[in-house]
Amino acid sequence: MDPVTALRRIAFLLERSQAATYRVKAFRTAAGIVTAMAPGEVAGRVAAGTLEQVSGIGPRTAGVIREAYAGEVPGYLERLEEEAAASPAPEEGRELLSRIRGDCHLHSDWSDGGSPIEEMGRTAAGLGHAWAVLTDHSPRLTVAGGLSPDRLREQLAVVARLNEEWAPFRLLTGIECDILPDGSLDQEPELLERLDVVVVSVHSKLRMDPAPMTRRLEAAVRHPQANVLGHCTGRLLSGRGRPESRFDADRVFAACAEAGTAVEINCRPERLDPPRRLLRGAVAAGALFAIDTDAHAPGQLDWQRYGCARAEECGVPADRVVTTWPVERVLEWAG
Repeated sequence: MDPVTALRRIAFLLERSQAATYRVKAFRTAAGIVTAMAPGEVAGRVAAGTLEQVSGIGPRTAGVIREAYAGEVPGYLERLEEEAAASPAPEEGRELLSRIRGDCHLHSDWSDGGSPIEEMGRTAAGLGHAWAVLTDHSPRLTVAGGLSPDRLREQLAVVARLNEEWAPFRLLTGIECDILPDGSLDQEPELLERLDVVVVSVHSKLRMDPAPMTRRLEAAVRHPQANVLGHCTGRLLSGRGRPESRFDADRVFAACAEAGTAVEINCRPERLDPPRRLLRGAVAAGALFAIDTDAHAPGQLDWQRYGCARAEECGVPADRVVTTWPVERVLEWAG
């Protein structure tokens, strides 16, 4: 087994299981170091027993490198694979999961993600996606490293270059754009028009009174450049938790259906947003849906199974799930 492949696979499995960030970083860092080594250096250091002398390679990552270089499946990787197999995907949603072609919501280290754009795109393609949308945060979310207009323009050039290398997989340009208190969107209109897909989400004043929150969401989902309403209630289920934002869901989902804006089924285990009762309401309203991971690390791109299970449980029609569509249809809808 190639040592870099083994190190990246370990990092992926740790991320999928929500392991501590420092553990994941150790393996991704080691993978980067080994990739950058001169030809023959890994073999020389394995033979000389000097891997641990390289800054960024510790005893555990060195052990993985040595075992992989010897042609073995590293024991640590084998244990993680066994743990993953012991926690299989939910029985519900498997048919829908088999139809998934893309993901409308993922972050890179340009905002608050933990990995480069290249790593996120490579992992999405490796999972069998035909496309994915890069949606780093907009400027006002400074705590998450939101992109200024100039940085977003730089990112567009990076994505264009990567797509030349990655065909037929395509990384679509996008943003997770803050919905401001008055319902307007936090980015220059000219830039929003240039993007392939725009996810709009509330990240501030989540406890606004129901009437103004309803107006805020309605205005956002009716915006000409809005394509997906992200994690609509803003709830958090783990840690200290956070209650749902209060709004008239019937009105908001009706606005989504009329405008063609998809309601996101957010797959993050701590979000699982919207709750089942609201998801069923969005189905009844005739809305479109996007089953998205909101991934902030490569291993989290494998979380769509949770959203697919909830979608099937709540009667979401597969043909109304934009993440099952081919990229040409997605671009036509979003455009």
